[in-house]
Amino acid sequence: MEEENQEVKSFNDLGLSEQLVEACDKLGWKAPLKIQIEAIPLALEGKDVIGLAQTGSGKTGAFALPILHALLEAPQPNHFFACVLSPTRELAIQISEQFEALGTEIGVKCAAIVGGIDMVQQSLKLAKKPHIIVGTPGRVLDHLKNTKGFSLSKLKYLVLDEADRLLNEDFEESLNEILGMIPRERRTFLFSATMTKKVEKLQRVCLRNPVKIEASTKYSTVDTLKQQLRFLPAKHKDCYLVYILTEMAGSTSMVFTRTCDATRLLALILRNLGLKAIPINGHMSQPKRLGALNKFKSGDCNILLCTDVASRGLDIPAVDMVINYDIPSNSKDYIHRVGRTARAGRSGVAISLVNQYELEWFLQIEKLIGKKLPEYPAQPEEVLLLEERVGEAKRLAATKMKEAGGKKKRRGEDSGEDEDIDKYFGLKDRRKSSSKKFRR
Repeated sequence: MEEENQEVKSFNDLGLSEQLVEACDKLGWKAPLKIQIEAIPLALEGKDVIGLAQTGSGKTGAFALPILHALLEAPQPNHFFACVLSPTRELAIQISEQFEALGTEIGVKCAAIVGGIDMVQQSLKLAKKPHIIVGTPGRVLDHLKNTKGFSLSKLKYLVLDEADRLLNEDFEESLNEILGMIPRERRTFLFSATMTKKVEKLQRVCLRNPVKIEASTKYSTVDTLKQQLRFLPAKHKDCYLVYILTEMAGSTSMVFTRTCDATRLLALILRNLGLKAIPINGHMSQPKRLGALNKFKSGDCNILLCTDVASRGLDIPAVDMVINYDIPSNSKDYIHRVGRTARAGRSGVAISLVNQYELEWFLQIEKLIGKKLPEYPAQPEEVLLLEERVGEAKRLAATKMKEAGGKKKRRGEDSGEDEDIDKYFGLKDRRKSSSKKFRR
């Protein structure tokens, strides 16, 4: 297999149709990545595929291209051809955009079916019979049960992306119901960053004689990623965060926290210090989450504060640095967080701020990835010169959050949240007219 892989230099060598090779070229995909080299030929042969690959390894292309190739060879004008299930709304929307970008020249229609968006609008999209549906299990199941005329009884391809996360308690029941509503005679692609016992069980239930490919070792980080840690007292964590972000001014950074409140508080602290930061978390409405993501992608804000909801699958091409402000208690989450940088062969930096209460968790992470990380170099006395400014910024931020919380209680959940989010977007005008701008 290795010898064959070395000969593959272009998408043309993989046996894809000329139109798709051109589409890859237009997207700037010059050469296929390892997971694509391994998965695409097997998928074109009609095999079920299990792909174990690091996040950022090109998984979407590995399943999207064979599906579009099959659609070109056997057009299905009035049937849903493929369904891709994803654990997060943002990831589903991104996969849908990727399908549309690859299939734009061949007239492929795609619909993203996720929660947080009006079901009636989605029903109208489904009535147009798109070729590809990309969605979260709960919302796809809602439509299968309640939307007249929507059925996946003639589905040809099923993709389970981030399968290890699809099998958590939130999605397992919905997924099992969906599997009971689609044909047994189909092709199935299962992609996962990790192979858990649940993924193995799912593989036995829903794939037929699958070919398993591993584009990485079981739990690993890419070679182009520079990983460092900094041991520090909990009370100085904010100072170190500001110091690192200031030292790396101009870089695009993702900062991971444990709670939604922490993303909001830190975003306000950093903004008070003149840094362009924006939060994204599970408490924000879907339009707000997408708005924050787009501001980060476009460069309007170069620091994204996020919870683990944003750590899997998001395709943000150029993240220079990941900072673990809070160390994850689940070691595997570390792999997924730092996988936001050093994607597709690029280099990147991951810095973890470890306080006295998180040391045990970090030792578990080092054990999992099989390496002891070097310390991030910084002189404590230089870092602590920021203490007074950071303390003042923190007091202002805490006051703003309390005010926003009070308004939320007095005026109802939605209006309070909108005003709060307007502040995070850095709008100077706090008047009602400003908050209406984001209210849909």
